[in-house]
Amino acid sequence: MKEEFLNLPLIKNEEIKRFELTVDGHIAFIEYEEDEKITKLIHTESPEALAGRGAATAVIEKTLVYLEDNAYQLIPLCPLVFAYVKRHPEWKRLVPSKYLRLFDK
Repeated sequence: MKEEFLNLPLIKNEEIKRFELTVDGHIAFIEYEEDEKITKLIHTESPEALAGRGAATAVIEKTLVYLEDNAYQLIPLCPLVFAYVKRHPEWKRLVPSKYLRLFDK
């Protein structure tokens, strides 16, 4: 993660079901659904004002850390999150075993 994002807090906005990272007044976010201790990450979005700065990657990384720290499992439905986990296979440890085969394609 780029240094500019390290000290920015990740907000779990339960009211609108998204993880948020505010950067220079703009919000990058991941929409999610939760069932018990399983979180489905559905859609990642970073505003145009943050394009090319790595804000989407930062919100993904911070969300994965949050999930792990809080003992959640991950179902990465968002293509960006799926691609991130595929590039960083150490994060597959959060994915339930029945979904791991999807990463072999």
